[in-house]
Amino acid sequence: RVTSDAARGAQPEVTHAMKVGESGRRDRLVTRSARGCGCCSLMTTSLAPSRPASGAGPSDPGPRVRRAGPRSVAWTLMRVDLHTHSSASDGTQPPEVLVAAARDAGLDVVALTDHDTTAGWAAARAAALALGTTLVLGTEMSTRYDHRSVHLLCYLQDPGDAALVAELETIRTARLGRAREMVDKIAADLPITWDDVQAQVEDGASVGRPHIADALVAAGVVPDRSAAFADLLHGRGPYYVPHYAPSTDHAIALVLAAGGVPVLAHPGAADRGRVLADAAFDELAAAGLVGIEVHHRDHDAAQVRRLGAIAERLGLLVTGSSDYHGEGKPNLLGENLTDPAVLAQIAERGTTEVVRP
Repeated sequence: RVTSDAARGAQPEVTHAMKVGESGRRDRLVTRSARGCGCCSLMTTSLAPSRPASGAGPSDPGPRVRRAGPRSVAWTLMRVDLHTHSSASDGTQPPEVLVAAARDAGLDVVALTDHDTTAGWAAARAAALALGTTLVLGTEMSTRYDHRSVHLLCYLQDPGDAALVAELETIRTARLGRAREMVDKIAADLPITWDDVQAQVEDGASVGRPHIADALVAAGVVPDRSAAFADLLHGRGPYYVPHYAPSTDHAIALVLAAGGVPVLAHPGAADRGRVLADAAFDELAAAGLVGIEVHHRDHDAAQVRRLGAIAERLGLLVTGSSDYHGEGKPNLLGENLTDPAVLAQIAERGTTEVVRP
C-alpha cells in the first residue's frame, strides 16, 4: 500500500516540492520554513492538474464528498498533526478554538478526530477556511479486539453514510449508559453526582470518562484528569464499567464502506491496557487496515521500533500525532507529526475532501 519511502519511516525530513499548475506547467510552490522542529517533509505530488480548494469560505455548507473520479492534491513542506479532540467529545476547546490553536502552534494541517462523532466538523471547517489552516476531518472510533478496547482513527469518511452513522450512535448511547453506571458506583464512595458530570459536558458532546474526571477535579477529589485516569477511572480500576463497541475488523469494514481511511490509534500504549500482539496487525491488515499511529507520546522507543517494523512488513502507512485534548491532557499540538507523503495518500483514498483554504 505504501508508495513512498517517507511513508514508512520515522518522523519526517525536510525536502523540496514542485506542483503542476492547471495549465500543465510545473510551478514552484512557495514553501514555509520548518518552525523549530525540523520535521517537515514532502508529500507525494501528482502530475495531474491541481484542483481548487473545496469550499467558498466560512459560510460553505459542509464537507465536499468525492463520489467518483481521480483527484490530485498539490502539497509542500508541512507540519501535520492527525489526531486531536475538541469539546464535541472530550477535548476542552470548541472546534473553532482548536483550529486557531493549531494555527498558532505552527501547524499547517490538523485533523479533528473526536470520539465517535462528527458533531464538530462544521464549526472546524468554517474556522479552517477563515483562518487559512488545512483541515482533515475524521473520527476516533471505539472498537474492541479480543476483549480489549482498541481505538480506530478514520479519516475523510462520508459523514452521511447510514451504516457508519448508526453504529456511531449505538456506541455513543452505550458510552452514555456506561458513564451513568460508573458515576453511580463512584458516588457510593466519593462526593460526585450525575449532575456534576453533566455540568462538564458541552451540548451535544459525546460523553465519556474524561467528563467524569473533570467532575472529580471540580469536586476536589483529584488534581487533574491524568490523576483520575491513573486510578479511579483506569480500565483496571475499581469503578470501571465496559461498554459496547464493535469488533475492530467490523469497524474497519464500516469505515471503508463509508469511503474512509482506517488507522489504528496508539496501539502500543501499554499504560492503557494490553497492547496488540503482532498477529492482530496481520488480521486487521487483511481486513483492510490502512495505517498505524506509530509516533505517539504513549509509545516508548521499543514500541515505536516494533510498530514501525510491523507497518513496514505489512505495507501500512505510518502516522504520528499529538492526541491533543486542550487542557484535558498534557499532550501538546505538534509534539508528534505525520510525514506529508502519508497525508497525500490518505487524501487520495478518502471520500470527503481535505479542507484547504
